[in-house]
Order: sequence, then C-alpha cells, then structure tokens
Amino acid sequence: MRVLMVTPEVTPFAQTGGLGEVLSALPPELASLGVEVDVLMPKYRGINPENFEIKKLDTTIEVTLNAKNVKAGLWSHTGKNGERYFFLECDDYYDREYLYGTPDGDYEDNAERFVFLTRAALELALQVGKRYDVFHSHDWQAALTPVYLRTLYAGEDLFRESSAIMTIHNLGYQGIFWHLDMPLVGVGWEFFTPKHMEFHGKLNFLKSGIVFADEVNTVSPGYRNEILTPDFGFGLEGILLEKGDRLVGILNGVDYSVWDPREDSYLASTYSHDDLKGKSHCKSELQQLADLPKDPDQPLIAMVSRLSSQKGVDIVAEAFESIVRHGCQIVILGTGEARYQTIFTELSDQYPNLIGTFLRYDYGLAHKIFAGADVLLVPSRYEPCGLNQLYALKYGAVPIVTATGGLTDTVDEFDPGSDTGTGFKFYPPSPLELEKAIYKAIRLYREQPDVWRQLMIRGMKKDYSWNRSAKEYIRLYNRAIANRQASVGSVGNY
Repeated sequence: MRVLMVTPEVTPFAQTGGLGEVLSALPPELASLGVEVDVLMPKYRGINPENFEIKKLDTTIEVTLNAKNVKAGLWSHTGKNGERYFFLECDDYYDREYLYGTPDGDYEDNAERFVFLTRAALELALQVGKRYDVFHSHDWQAALTPVYLRTLYAGEDLFRESSAIMTIHNLGYQGIFWHLDMPLVGVGWEFFTPKHMEFHGKLNFLKSGIVFADEVNTVSPGYRNEILTPDFGFGLEGILLEKGDRLVGILNGVDYSVWDPREDSYLASTYSHDDLKGKSHCKSELQQLADLPKDPDQPLIAMVSRLSSQKGVDIVAEAFESIVRHGCQIVILGTGEARYQTIFTELSDQYPNLIGTFLRYDYGLAHKIFAGADVLLVPSRYEPCGLNQLYALKYGAVPIVTATGGLTDTVDEFDPGSDTGTGFKFYPPSPLELEKAIYKAIRLYREQPDVWRQLMIRGMKKDYSWNRSAKEYIRLYNRAIANRQASVGSVGNY
C-alpha cells in the first residue's frame, strides 16, 4: 500500500501545534506496519541541511496559478522506518518567519500558498510516476488535494484508482477565502455551490476537501460526534452528517520513543512510575528556569498551549488571581494572539514569584514542563483530541481538562470513593468551573499525598501508543481503496 500524506507541518521540521507531532509519529508507525509512506510539506525558513538531514533532489515542480507559472524545488529526508519526507521549496511562499501568519493575523496570500502545496502533491506523483493508493490530506491547508484528484487530474490514468482521505485536526480552522479566489484554485465555477465548495458566499477549503474525499476522519471519537452538532460544527455539521459512516473518529497516539520520562534526555533527572524520585529534581529545575521560588511543597500548575480563545487561555487569565490565592505556582509556555501574550506578560510583571511565562515555542522546555509540573491545565473550549494531556499522564502531571472532545476520551475523572481515575474534568469552560477543579486537585495534593501519588501512577501506566491508531488508519485506507475500486467507471458523484 502506497500513501502520500499532504500536510502544512511536521515536527521537528516545523510545528505550531499537535498536527506537527501527529505527522512526526504516524508515518513511521505506518511504515513499521508495511505501508509505503511519503509526506509532502512546505520547505519553510529554517528547514535546511544545517539543521536537518535533508538533501536537494534533481526535481522541479511546476504549476500554473492564475496564468502565473510557479516553480519549486524539492528536498527530501528519510525517516527511521523508511518513510520519506518531501519539502516543497518556493521561497516566495514559504521563506517566512511564521508558518501561517504573524501574531497580528494570517498572511494575505494563504490561499495561493496552499493551493500551490496541494497542486504540487499531484504534480509530484506525476513526476515520479508513482501510483499512490491513498492521498491523505491533513487540515484545510491540504484540503484541496481530494478536489484536484476528482476534477483537474481526474483524467490521469495514474490516479484512476487512487482514493482520498481527509483528516480534520481542528474544524475551527477551515481556510475561508473570498469567492474571487476560484480562478486561483483552477476548477470551474460549477463547483462554487453549497453542495461543493461554496460557504455563505465564500470559498471554503476544508469544506471542499470533506465533500470530495472518499473518507473523512477526526482525531478522536468524541470530537467526531461533537462536530455533527451546531455547537461544534462551525457551520459544516450538515455536510458532515451527509458523510454518514464515512466519517469516523481515530484517537491520536503518543510517540513513547520521544515522550517517556524514563529516558528523556531533556530532563534534569529521569524517572518512572516505579521510581518517582527524579520528578522532584525536574520540578526544582523548572522552578529555577521560571524564576520561581524553589519550594517542593508548593503545587506547580502548568499550561503548554497555543495562546488562543479556543485553548481557554482567557479563562486562565480571568481566574488567575483566584487560582494563586490557593497557594500555587503557574508556568505557561506558548505563543499566539498578541492580546494574550500581553496579558500574560503583565501578569508575570505583577506576580513575579507566582507565574513564569515563556512566550515562545520551545520543544525541549515543553518536556521539562511536563516533567516538572504537578498539574497540567487544558481548559479548551473544544479540543479535537489534544496531545498535551497524554504527555502529562505519562510524565505524572495530573491533567485538569474541559470535558470535551478528545479530552473526555482520554482523561478519566478521579473518584475518591473508589480511588479510580486519572485526572479532573470540568464543564462548562468558565473561570468559576476551572477554579473549582483546581481547588479540588490542590486539596487532594496537600491533604492526601498518598492518594495523589496513586493518581499520578495510574496516569503514567496508561498506554496511548500510536500502534493501535495506525492500525485503525490502515483499516480506513483499505476501506477507501476498496470503495474507490468498486466505483471506478461509474458516473461521477460531484
């Protein structure tokens, strides 16, 4: 089975959130199970031979966009299990400080940047002459690949039996542009209809991918069910309902070769659920890094997140004074909207002994935070899956999460009566409910340390490895391939 994944980011090459980490872990896991996997992404600034083991290929990708001829070079990297990563080099589009936009807003040419990426995926396949069984698109930036497979490139023999999978990592980001970008996309105006690509008078990339894909999946079963409702469907619940059983939820996993406190090179001291001594050293180091008092008994609460309202950072900011009155320290790592960066900068200035703020993306520091924290906050208004709560469980940082999407699927509420559960959940996502959940956790931490220790250990023993999830993706691929082969020769559905 041959699969070409199209994605805007892959860790460690470029990342803004969980999508990059999924694309770092899923391809090698699939490759270990016998799938031939290629991955295409942009060659952003910083992806170079000095930083990564990549090599320039003698290949040029050429696409005509709005009568403009755009050319790109191609670089490659081979992963640990033989999976290959291709990097599309077009400096006019991708040689920028940020991936999708600055803290003040999206890049104005994002439509053109990712039209080029998705067209390039089909052109790459034609150039190398490789027949892919599956084109697997991730999020709105890659969502036009299924469209092109069934329209502009429908006559290509190479793609006759190729199927298209669309993975929704976050329905809140859809790639919505004005209707006059249709000529840029290059397909006929007959597809600018509510049944296809039109969305309230605008062009919607993610909707287009959902409509044209053979199979669609989300990154958790809970989120799959939520997006079928008006509260979480962001206007696409009708289109998603039409997919029926061709919409499934596959829970993300964790790459435990990277995220394991027993052998994590980023940590001041390694540890395990059998021997937790090293965790106290990690806490001490984190307090030092955050310029907080070194107090082993003071609860240390962390948040590693994109700074956006979806992630609930405004809820944390509103509840901050109430939270610190309970006698705890807070560490925050993340970048995002300028207004939230300002808020947390001001809080750091106002409470220097209570909050440590790192307004940047720092992969190594994230490891140190999960290891050094007693509690991890994930107060998202909605969460397709979430990876941070899975890392926190493994590192013995008890998660406090909103009862939504993949957070509900992966965190079991602590029950003092039966002494079961792995964390604390709250709903609705509000400052008051968050504070109540934090108070419950801190009280347990202080008053019943032995119970708290068992709570940590239960979480650390949980197994959310990628092997299970990868096998579910293979089943999804096989179903899409079989259905596509059965439909070849039939009248088009679009």
